Amino acid sequence: MSDLKTTAAAAGTWWLGDRVVNRMGFGSMRLTVDPDVEKAVRVVRLAVELGVDHIDTAAFYFSPGGILEVGDGPARYATEILRRALSPYAGKVLIGTKVGPGILPDGEWGEARTAAQLRFQVLENLRRLGVERLDLVNLRVFRGADSIGERFAALAAMRDEGLIGQLGLSAVRVEQLDEALGIAPVACVQNSFSVDQRRSAELLKICGERGIAFVPFFAIAGTGRESGAGPEQNAAVTRVAARHGVTAHQVRLAWTLHQGPHVLAIPGTGSEKHMRANITAGAVRLSADDLDDLG
Repeated sequence: MSDLKTTAAAAGTWWLGDRVVNRMGFGSMRLTVDPDVEKAVRVVRLAVELGVDHIDTAAFYFSPGGILEVGDGPARYATEILRRALSPYAGKVLIGTKVGPGILPDGEWGEARTAAQLRFQVLENLRRLGVERLDLVNLRVFRGADSIGERFAALAAMRDEGLIGQLGLSAVRVEQLDEALGIAPVACVQNSFSVDQRRSAELLKICGERGIAFVPFFAIAGTGRESGAGPEQNAAVTRVAARHGVTAHQVRLAWTLHQGPHVLAIPGTGSEKHMRANITAGAVRLSADDLDDLG
């Protein structure tokens, strides 16, 4: 299925905090994989041309190969590529970033756990994106973490200060969402979720009941995570793809969007061809039999 006329609007819309966005968004994690920064810039601009109005990024999305040249100076971070592609932003797109894992004030890699460390990462995001306020900041939580109250309260204070527009959570449990909601509104929750990895199913349901956007990551990659989807595919996914004349990746994205009107997709890619295919997946309508087949 390759319809060049399809835009992100085909997936429908939902609230991301106080803004209505197209449910098909874009994840920037893979932008730094290819050293060709101009190619990455074209992918970002194509996403926006195709109607994407929310982009996911993070302080810790950077090139493992070192420095990338971005025309106006060296770049290593996805946030710097986004700035090159979209600045001046002029309301083109909502950019959500994440803090938690990343570089700390001492220059070492670690998890920001104090207010000072979180503030350092927020300021670094502001600098690399070239903005005065971050649209959305998600607190990314390491596995095994217990209370997130102090960290979320520190971000809420920066929101009150005007450095952050809205707050979200990433890789959390239900009780952590409840704790955060006792401190400040939560615009979205980002957790790993896919056809073959559904540990966050309860959290997805709860977010829907509370009107909170649920933004799954690794929706295409599934259990492959950062390595990407492997050549093997769930047999049901392959069957459904054949019935619709689409790819397995497109079925995975379509299934993601079928999990509820509050579910947003943020597939990542560094390819213009794959970008078009991802956007087109928003127009795939799965039948009840398809959904039964996928389980």
